[in-house]
Formats: sequence, C-alpha cells, structure tokens
Amino acid sequence: MSEMSYTVEEIARLLRISKVTVYDLIKKGDLVSYRVGKQMRVDAADLDAYKKREKGVSPNPQEDFTDRPADRSPSYPAVAAANGMRTIVITGQDISIDILARHIEKNVMGIRPLRAYVGSLDSLISLYRGECDVVSTHLLDGETGEYNLPYIRRIFIGSSYLVVNLLSRPCGFLVAKGNPLDLHGWKDLKRPGLRMVNREKGVGARVLLDAQLCLHGIRSERLIGYDQEESNPIGVAAKVASGEADIGIGHEKTAAMMDNVDFVKLIEERVDLVMLKKPHNREWIQALLQILNSKAFLNELRVIPGTDISQTGTVMLET
Repeated sequence: MSEMSYTVEEIARLLRISKVTVYDLIKKGDLVSYRVGKQMRVDAADLDAYKKREKGVSPNPQEDFTDRPADRSPSYPAVAAANGMRTIVITGQDISIDILARHIEKNVMGIRPLRAYVGSLDSLISLYRGECDVVSTHLLDGETGEYNLPYIRRIFIGSSYLVVNLLSRPCGFLVAKGNPLDLHGWKDLKRPGLRMVNREKGVGARVLLDAQLCLHGIRSERLIGYDQEESNPIGVAAKVASGEADIGIGHEKTAAMMDNVDFVKLIEERVDLVMLKKPHNREWIQALLQILNSKAFLNELRVIPGTDISQTGTVMLET
C-alpha cells in the first residue's frame, strides 16, 4: 500500500467528491501531496491517514500524526505554511492557464499555484464555495449573446470580484480534413445521419452548443452522439480524426494539433479570469495583473494559433 499513489482524478472518484474539492484539501494541507511534473499525486498511506483523521481515528496508535518520520515529505501547503507562503488554485483546461501558472510561480514571491483542470461553470461554483482562487471561464449566455458576465453576475450577487480578460479565440466545428461533408453553420447540425462527439456538461463548448441548438430549434435527442462525451478538447478532436465522429465543437489550436482535422470558425469566444477581492488577495491579484500585461507573457500567448490578445489584461468588470 505504501508504494501506491493516486492522481487527483482518482481520489475524486474514490471519495465521490469533485476534483476542485480535492485540490482544496491539498491547498489547505489536509491532504498530503507531492508534484510529479504538472500532476499532483497522493500516496495511498496519506489518503488512508486523511480518512482516519476525518473519522477521528489516530493514523498510528503508537504515534501522533504530527510526529511524522523525517523521511516523509509533507505536502506543499504544509511547507508553504512553514515558509510564510501561500498556495492558490487556478482552474481551467486551456494551455494559456498553464502558461499563466508558470509565470506566477516564477515571478510572484510567496505564492505557489496549483492547477485544477475543471470546466467553466463548475469553476465558478467552486470559486463561490471558496475552493479555488482564480477561475477561467468562457460561457456564452444564449439570451444576451454575451460571454461570462451574465453568469458571473448571477452567481456572485453581493460579492466583490474582479473580471479580467485572458484572451479571445475562434470557436467552431472540428471536422475531417478537407471538410468532406461541407459543414459551415449551426443549421448543418440538422442533417440526418450526422455523427457528433460532445463535451461534458458545464464546460464552455457544451454550453455554446446547447445555446445554439436552442436558438436554431434543434432538439438534442435527434443528434447522433450528443450523449457521447469527452473530458477534454483533444478527446473530441481524436474522435473526429479517427472517423468515429463527423463533427465536434472546439478551437483552432486543437485542430492544428491533429493531421486529419480541420477547423470551421463560427464564433469568437472570450476567455476571462475571475477573482474574489479579499484583503489577503490584494497583493497577488496586483501581481497577476502585471503578469497579464507583461511582454513575456503576451509573447507566449501570441504563438498559440488563433489567439487574440488585444484585450488581455483589460478589466471587464469590477465590483
């Protein structure tokens, strides 16, 4: 058992909680963890110790949990507390968030970012619950045609928050190379026999699709593959590339990663960052804003296919 370890996703399934909740436990130091590359892992023994603590059982009858063996490394949050540092959880599945986290880790003293690969809607709800610190979101409101702000206003009523643009990017259809079925607009989803691959509920691509289906009077149950879900953009593109699906919703940069996939632009999508304004957040929020407007960060975003950085760092809404 001592040699086993789990990923965040595996722990979420085992404990029947969300991935963001797992990251929150890591952030608070309740769950001992360590990093392998970009991935956080938890040893089976430490997961067992956490469960015993929650049950009020001593992990070792002969030893208090605080007196851990010297060769057992504590989780990062425990180290951070000792060094006067703080961890922050940043949500989002786009590579731009990975770039941002790397710049924060390199340039902001006293802050260590943790990445949570969670969809837009779940991220906003997790921020409301206090489980994360910086949320990336790209949710189209079907009624107003506006990105993000309608959702943020509804969820954070009475809260003080800051919304800052990260980037804009084209979103549309992922289709087979050469677009053999000549798919160019949302109404083409009405075609009989068209096979699609979908994203999970709560992510921006799924919200966009559902809004467009409603606007064009297309019933989801008539779409072959509507219930076939992939948990990441590459999974969608792979289904199209292999011929298992005719169409999926995605971004230009995803199509550019696949030899057998083309991209059909339908809409310009805006990705924003959301942060709650609290006294203990002010310093790192200001540092984050400086990073968003820095030449080094913008140069890295600029090379991502289809990325528009004309509004990066612009405050979209502040309360």
